Amino acid sequence: MKISTKGRYALRLMLDLATYNTGEPVSIKDIAKRQQISEKYLEQIIAVLNKAGFVRSVRGAQGGYVLKKDPKEYTVGMILRQTEGDLSPVSCIGDEGTPCERKGTCVTVRIYEKINDAVNGVVDHITLSDLLEWQSEKTGEYSI
Repeated sequence: MKISTKGRYALRLMLDLATYNTGEPVSIKDIAKRQQISEKYLEQIIAVLNKAGFVRSVRGAQGGYVLKKDPKEYTVGMILRQTEGDLSPVSCIGDEGTPCERKGTCVTVRIYEKINDAVNGVVDHITLSDLLEWQSEKTGEYSI
């Protein structure tokens, strides 16, 4: 499984919203500038996240986006699944697995199931709050 730019940028966008989570809306223009990502691409991604109920849009001159929940309530897995879909390494396993006539006798399917379990185990246990903490450790800016 390889995470696309859409998934990577969605994580960066959500982390930016969490970083600047003051209660005031954050504009796509500001996020684009800080993250060095095209505004048009971020608009496409934010539409997906808005539809999923992860963010709330605020209209007007001082408008933008805010997180709907606390950063600790969003996992990396939740965000990636919105932009990437199923994170399974092969199509015959996972939530959206397609039926395979060989699955009952296929030995290699066990490898893919273990990979799937490992990936999900990681992304489903890391929150935006964890990313904020890791970001603080990297930049040396600790917040309380």
